Amino acid sequence: MPYVDPITVDSPRGKIKNLEVLYDSAPNEGGWSVAQMEWEKKLRLGIRWNGEDEESGKGNPQSRGHATWFILPEELSDKVLDVVKQLERSKQDALLAGYKLMAADKEREEEAMEWSEALIGDNHEAR
Repeated sequence: MPYVDPITVDSPRGKIKNLEVLYDSAPNEGGWSVAQMEWEKKLRLGIRWNGEDEESGKGNPQSRGHATWFILPEELSDKVLDVVKQLERSKQDALLAGYKLMAADKEREEEAMEWSEALIGDNHEAR
């Protein structure tokens, strides 16, 4: 199944408003997400498995072929939110570490600069 983008999951219709995806693990890492939403006029957290590219279906949960959210019990929400924040920090830290590694590679930086400078010349010739 193609991965179901959690921002598109709005079922059951009429009950979900102001959906904000707080964490999305991506399809190749298990494909699960946590979102905050207005659910029956209360701010709540929902979770779902969005599927992976090689799977079939709409992820889980689903109802009548429509991807839906599982609304977490309020007793679990704070703990899940804490873990989501930690996971997001880890993602950002890993991205920053990757950028630092790339910036430290002077040879690649020089190649990238030469490549981008060559593109500037190509644009002037194309006009």
